[in-house]
Amino acid sequence: MATTPVPLPPLPANSGVRIGHVHLKVADLEGSLRFYRDVLGFTLTQRFGAQAAFLSAGGYHHHLGLNTWESAGGRPPPRGATGLYHVAILYPTRAELADALRRLVEAGVRLDGAADHGVSEALYLRDPDGNGVELYRDRPEADWPRQPDGSLAMVTEPLDLDGLLQSANPLHPEPSENR
Repeated sequence: MATTPVPLPPLPANSGVRIGHVHLKVADLEGSLRFYRDVLGFTLTQRFGAQAAFLSAGGYHHHLGLNTWESAGGRPPPRGATGLYHVAILYPTRAELADALRRLVEAGVRLDGAADHGVSEALYLRDPDGNGVELYRDRPEADWPRQPDGSLAMVTEPLDLDGLLQSANPLHPEPSENR
């Protein structure tokens, strides 16, 4: 007599699994390099002429790939279309996130929003191609807000941007209000 195997529930992804890099289609490679390299501070690790570039933080081969292979001169997708909502860039410390905010202010980049989620602090903006970008730092897991049953109790509260800027690396002066 043949038996039908009982399907096992899927195993969760291993806790060591990480998103390794993001590759974005961009309209203007130079404009995107000015944003990701010159404003956010990523390092150019490799370039393929005027069509593609790879950028990194801390010497990794690349965290961001930028290319114009299918998108040179293109426009962002219209609202209501599917696609990337945002790419989230995790900063290791509050001081590093504060330094990213300082860089954005100095470059005149407008924020779409800023939030304290209880588990993290986040800045939301758009890159030159209209792609959503989240710059954030996680709080230690022991400090995450929880429900009585232990589940997360994330929130969306205003983020104190002035307080965040005061956490910036003291090696970088705060941006001037006259710029």
